[in-house]
Amino acid sequence: MQKKDSVQAKTRCLVTGGAGFIGSHVTDQLISVGGDVTVLDDLSGGFETNVSPQAKFVTGSITDVDLVEKLFSENRFDYVFHIAAYAAEGLSHFVRRFNYTNNLIGSATLINAAIRHECKSFVFTSSIAVYGAGQVPMLEDMKPEPEDPYGISKYAVEMDLIAARRLFGLNYIIFRPHNVYGERQNIGDKYRNVIGIFINQVMRGEPCTIFGDGNQTRAFSHIGDIAPAIARSVNVPEAYNQVFNIGADTPYSVKDLAEVVQRAMGKSTGIRYLNAREEVLHAYSDHSKAAQILAYRPTITLEDGVTHMAKWAWASGPRSSPKFKAIEIEKYLPDGWR
Repeated sequence: MQKKDSVQAKTRCLVTGGAGFIGSHVTDQLISVGGDVTVLDDLSGGFETNVSPQAKFVTGSITDVDLVEKLFSENRFDYVFHIAAYAAEGLSHFVRRFNYTNNLIGSATLINAAIRHECKSFVFTSSIAVYGAGQVPMLEDMKPEPEDPYGISKYAVEMDLIAARRLFGLNYIIFRPHNVYGERQNIGDKYRNVIGIFINQVMRGEPCTIFGDGNQTRAFSHIGDIAPAIARSVNVPEAYNQVFNIGADTPYSVKDLAEVVQRAMGKSTGIRYLNAREEVLHAYSDHSKAAQILAYRPTITLEDGVTHMAKWAWASGPRSSPKFKAIEIEKYLPDGWR
């Protein structure tokens, strides 16, 4: 009999973005319970070394229609775990075309293929960026009011999945994770993932840079709590065609986070405040729905999670932060991003 908390042995899964941070951990979870996993990643933000040797790795983009169709035809995937995205809310204002091409058009390419090849379910990692400002704690039944192109693209994919379900019967599961961090995160990306940015800065002997006064709050979520829930969701019938917030319950200010990171790193480098940027000031969500249906319980505290990540980071070493080469609008680009 199939266990409720594991995929069935030899179940064929596609993980997009599987060389990246969240995707590689979801891949590991699927493989650990016998899944047959294909990873598709263009390595724009991930690393091939993140991919389990037990997975089939294909280098390529979700926007490549011919490649996507070839993979679906050859592998007959049971489940799609669509995790590939360029997740940078603030930067998305300045890279609109890039954002929508990768996060929306690429998703539509996958949804088309999943419909044509009759996949059993399409698991999509959206974001709490769909909610916008002034809605805390965020609840799944709130009206989304995204304020940046990244959140808009994520919500558009959510609506497209609902439409695909209504007309074609494609099952979906939508997750709205938030502020996920942990081992394998790309700490060399200065545009996103604040914990990774802080850790990289401390390793390089630099102060942690904060936009504004640092009183903005987030609930930071360790990957060890997130990946297992995403991987096992396809085996919970009640989860089908539902939306779930998923992440940590306790919000922290970014200023307090910098102190947590420096303690975990065992090195004090101070804080450098930059001009405030356009962003939601307070963002955290309610997870009671995930608890009820998925038996989701976050257990890793911020201090423990950052400590684990710090040990990994020291072993891996600091990384340089290359300039994003696809900036489309320079006007109002925040300090430190020029």
